[in-house]
Amino acid sequence: MPVPGDAVSLEEQIDRWRSYVRRRQAIHSVDVAELEDHLREQVAVLVDAGLATDEAFLVAVKRMGDLDALSREFAREHSDRLWKQLVVGPSDSEEPRARARTDAIVAFCLAVAAAVVIKVPVAFGIQLDQDAGFYARNLSIFVLPLLTGYFVWKRRLDTSTLRWLAVAIVAAGVFANVYPFSPSGYTEALTALHLPIALWLVVGIAYASDRWGQVGGRMDFIRFSGELFIYYVLIALGGGVFTGFMGMIFQAIGIDLEPILGSWVLLCGAAGAVVIASWLVEAKQSVIENMAPVLTRLFTPLFAVVLVTFLGTLLWTGPGVDIERDVLIAFDLLLVVVLGLLLYSVSARDPRSPPGAFDVVQVVLVVSALLADAVALWAIAARITEFGFSPNRVAALGVNLILLVNLAWSAVLYVRFLRRRGSFSLLERWQTDYLPVYALWAAIVVIAFPLVFGYI
Repeated sequence: MPVPGDAVSLEEQIDRWRSYVRRRQAIHSVDVAELEDHLREQVAVLVDAGLATDEAFLVAVKRMGDLDALSREFAREHSDRLWKQLVVGPSDSEEPRARARTDAIVAFCLAVAAAVVIKVPVAFGIQLDQDAGFYARNLSIFVLPLLTGYFVWKRRLDTSTLRWLAVAIVAAGVFANVYPFSPSGYTEALTALHLPIALWLVVGIAYASDRWGQVGGRMDFIRFSGELFIYYVLIALGGGVFTGFMGMIFQAIGIDLEPILGSWVLLCGAAGAVVIASWLVEAKQSVIENMAPVLTRLFTPLFAVVLVTFLGTLLWTGPGVDIERDVLIAFDLLLVVVLGLLLYSVSARDPRSPPGAFDVVQVVLVVSALLADAVALWAIAARITEFGFSPNRVAALGVNLILLVNLAWSAVLYVRFLRRRGSFSLLERWQTDYLPVYALWAAIVVIAFPLVFGYI
């Protein structure tokens, strides 16, 4: 709970914001009381998540800037204070600082634990270069349970939820290792690809805590996932530069660090960085949240153009689609990226805003992806008819059918919204309600495919 000094500071800041809004009411027609209620709700949510009240206020005003012009102007005029909070941290009281320090220590310890756990198999004679299949299957099990533990600790989850999460993690470990997979076989590769998807749902339940059953809780997890990806890529780029310089300077004195860098620094760093990136997103949540929406607005038109051009070329030339294994993977990755763009644009958009030009672009992207998915499904079905069933073809068929349903209903809801015959919140609910379907399919692939296809 915030200390009394925090409450006084918060009231002073809200008074300053309220005075600013009232002074400029002649320019903008606003309901100050309604905006203040919304602002207080945002501050309360951020304080509960671990931010100091001063920082929570600044972040909440920044969020309000997406809803009303006055708050946007206020946030712009006070942006220097926001960046100060980013650099020097909260200063309201010692309690938020102590809480932030504890959070950082726990995250750092779990990151170190992930780095250690990923090297534990070496003690049992399992080497990365000789047992790549084992590491591929278990990579997510080495890291994601520790990330889940971070959110279990941070959210103070109840014993019942913790028990179910533990059961899911143990089951994932069992099914990743109990089957006698053929070396470098198809079902082993599918398990390595799908197990992280299933476990990511476990992370999401821990992250959202008791809000997982609400649209807002699941949408927060989508935002977190997008920001985590960006932070992780930035950390990976920095880590790559760091290891490159380390190898170069030691090479200058005749010491070759390549074996150590490859088997220890990069591997352990990649595992620990997942927890560190998550801590960074959680610690400064929504302060730098604009990164992903900006990237979404940049790449959505580009992907829409690519898909429309592809479909137009296909209709003009009519050569059909040759779905080989590598092409199929690339095609599905493209559709997943499109789905990610849709998910994050939905999560970052104010559902109360009227339809705009970017919504039209989104509909073009979704419809184009839907048609491209139909083309891929036709090609997959043709190959199954000609060559029979295989693990890869059935897995691709399943994920493309799931994508087809998601994209089709998303297109219907988005068109209704553009025609002002439905609310944007329906699209938001559809996307969040559909998330477990992907995890369920991933679990089916991990559990059933090795049995059905004889571990090949």
